[in-house]
Amino acid sequence: MVHVAEVEEPHAGPGKIRIAVRASGLSAGETYVRSGTLRDVVPVTFPYRTGFDAAGVVDEVGDGVTGVGVGDEVFGMTTTAARGANADYVVLAAWAPKPAAWSWEEAGGAAGNVETATRVLDRLAVGAGHTVLVQGAAGGVGTVAVQLAVARGATVIGTASEHNHDFLRSLGAEPAMYGTGLVERIRALAPAGVDAVFDCAGGALPDLIAIAGDPARVVTIADFTAAAHGVHMSHGAPADDTAAAVGAAADPMALHGLGIAVALAEQGRLRAPVAAAFPLAEAAAAHELSESRHARGKIVLVN
Repeated sequence: MVHVAEVEEPHAGPGKIRIAVRASGLSAGETYVRSGTLRDVVPVTFPYRTGFDAAGVVDEVGDGVTGVGVGDEVFGMTTTAARGANADYVVLAAWAPKPAAWSWEEAGGAAGNVETATRVLDRLAVGAGHTVLVQGAAGGVGTVAVQLAVARGATVIGTASEHNHDFLRSLGAEPAMYGTGLVERIRALAPAGVDAVFDCAGGALPDLIAIAGDPARVVTIADFTAAAHGVHMSHGAPADDTAAAVGAAADPMALHGLGIAVALAEQGRLRAPVAAAFPLAEAAAAHELSESRHARGKIVLVN
């Protein structure tokens, strides 16, 4: 059950800032946490405060923080352990200036997707001249991953349902249908082969390995059977029991991606697509949409 409740205000400690939240992202993974699907992977104690990324106006600056002041507009993220970004105020552990080209809604849901996409593309060493397959390219992480890979000079193929194909083309990807026949479709689009596969959807690792030719060239953020296939599952959860459950320790956070995103956004080369925006009081409806798995881009909550 999702509900909005009053809690004690957080305050910025050393090295952190607090913002008055204008918009915050809904994490699809948190719908799995709430439903119990991830009970063996992500141990939590309820009530569980949700939200990992947000955008807003700085109203507290912790000791030791430089380069940002009260009144500045920023976007960023909490720590994995703290969360709680779906609120009126949140303490950020990493942040960057809000790009003028982005609305509050776009900025509110961007940081987590940018960090995740950058982390995986770095692990896959995606660069100029490479061909990359993004499985589940129309979702929140997928849309950002496509654009960041294109910005690195890669050729990108993105899978999505057919009604999202024009959308993927607008982001710079060559679209393809997922599902039966995927291996053949991708080989037709990339006869010279695929250098790396970024799986944002889960459920198709055997096909993705066949496309890449080597499980080491596939990284997933969505398939908890990864270890059984010899595929790395990238996550940021530091808990030892989470690492044991997914067969991989947490990867280093790619916080440098936030600065890269700002530069690309100001050049008009990075959008942060928003699937839908709900008032914070309607968080339950936002979770219901997320569970449909048909959202194109990020679902956000607005204050």
